[in-house]
Amino acid sequence: MHEHDLDHDHGLLHDLERIQTLARENIGRRRTLRLLFSASGAALIGACGGSGSSSGSTTTTTATPTPTPTPTPTPTPTSSDTCVADPEETNGPYPADGSNSSNGTLVNVLDDSGIQRSDIRSSFGSSSGTAQGVTMTLTITVVDVNNGCAALEGYAVYIWHCTRDGLYSLYTVPNENYLRGVGVTDANGQVTFTSIFPGCYAGRYPHIHFEVYPSLARATSYSNRLLCSQFAMPQAACDTVYASSGYSSSASNFASTTTSNDNVFGDNSSAQVTAMTPVMTGDLTNGYTGTVTVGLAI
Repeated sequence: MHEHDLDHDHGLLHDLERIQTLARENIGRRRTLRLLFSASGAALIGACGGSGSSSGSTTTTTATPTPTPTPTPTPTPTSSDTCVADPEETNGPYPADGSNSSNGTLVNVLDDSGIQRSDIRSSFGSSSGTAQGVTMTLTITVVDVNNGCAALEGYAVYIWHCTRDGLYSLYTVPNENYLRGVGVTDANGQVTFTSIFPGCYAGRYPHIHFEVYPSLARATSYSNRLLCSQFAMPQAACDTVYASSGYSSSASNFASTTTSNDNVFGDNSSAQVTAMTPVMTGDLTNGYTGTVTVGLAI
């Protein structure tokens, strides 16, 4: 209340009019306070998200859980490599590995200087002859069948075979030592020889003899060998080669023999014969290229 509202010198009528005016002003103030309170209360309730009879809608956000990734199973390694242990076979009558004699003299080409070579078509040392025939390159891979077909490095392989006429150096061709050689396997277990396609003589299926030694230093005598066996020449290549000039005698001999009736390959399983037969491609003009795997049970 202001100071001039306390004056009492204007009479009773004047005082009554002031009282009514003050009463109306007080009523207005109270009404204003109520309106302000109602408005602020409603605003407070709305801000707090209150529920009730209010027609306003409230949006509720629900968090989407992040899915837990499903671990991908690690595949179990599998090996596609397969290999077959080569069977032990005879070294035949013409091995020149120190196991037999010719004309009363022990024959062992393994201890001769020059036997380690990749091209075995020509003789070495004091001999100078060269075997004639269709060129053949053969890569041999030596593996351990007891260790997942792992390549065997540093092993020595000795191979020998007959001429296109079915003859053997140092025996039926005594003054020559061709078509014989020793090679050492590389880090891939491989060794490659260049030779001629062997002929076919009566009573045997066309073949190549071989022996495997643990090292070049040990490849000096048959007594140190780990395996002695033979390769069977693929039939399709034999049909083509034996129909060419120079192999006339082989053609008639080949017509009467198979791996099944051969006295070496005949008692082996089909899997063994397949493993013992080189995979060969080529022709008469360019020669033949073959690959074959030798399985050792180390």
